[in-house]
Amino acid sequence: MTRTYRGTTALITGASAGLGMEFASQFAARGADVVLVARREDRLVALAERLEREYAITATVIAMDLAGPDAATELRRELDTRGIRVQTLVNNAGFGMKGGFAEADAARIGEMVQLNVSALVAITREFLPDLVADGRGALVSVASTGAYQPCPNMAVYGATKAFVLSFTEALAYETKDSGLGVLALSPGATRTEFFDVVGTADAAVGRFQTPEQVVRLALRELDRHDTPPSIVSGRANAISAALVGLIPRRMALAISGRVLA
Repeated sequence: MTRTYRGTTALITGASAGLGMEFASQFAARGADVVLVARREDRLVALAERLEREYAITATVIAMDLAGPDAATELRRELDTRGIRVQTLVNNAGFGMKGGFAEADAARIGEMVQLNVSALVAITREFLPDLVADGRGALVSVASTGAYQPCPNMAVYGATKAFVLSFTEALAYETKDSGLGVLALSPGATRTEFFDVVGTADAAVGRFQTPEQVVRLALRELDRHDTPPSIVSGRANAISAALVGLIPRRMALAISGRVLA
């Protein structure tokens, strides 16, 4: 059964491009009002105007750098000021880096950990009680196929996404009786700006999917009565992730190291 989100509001981080933009579009298509959060205000405004025009919903723009230490508190304060309560949270904001850890820029590593992990945890903690109390919406956190094994040359990125996967699966269990759909979504290579930020498409593994394909899968899983705690997007990606759990970890590390060299 296709789930409707009419009468609810979805908060989407990293909404100015890629998967975040697609999540906003697909939730709006199902009737949800949306709160769009990212740094690039001009893109958010353009997206908000299109969604309001196409789907007759309300789209709220909040231009904010979520890598700031108090971003979750500031985001909650901004929504409270506007009288907005959210029933769905999509933790999509994040970025990756490729290259040896010893040579990586320390400040940039810190920004990645702050955004991919610390901000995600803080924002989830800020809004999860409301999501659970309402029970009509969803919590989706974007992990990665890189979460399923160590990622040499993307060591910190892979570790942050392994955290997101484990954290979200645990929350799915903690909230299993609430009616809230909780899902860790692990895409593989997806045609977004992710690889522009990474600096090379060499970090891509496997066949590319579109944001529409990835997000459509996520919403389809949320439609299920028994939503799984996590899902890997793409059949080949899902098979690879499953196989990793069946082979010795040292072997998985060696394979990953060759792929990401």
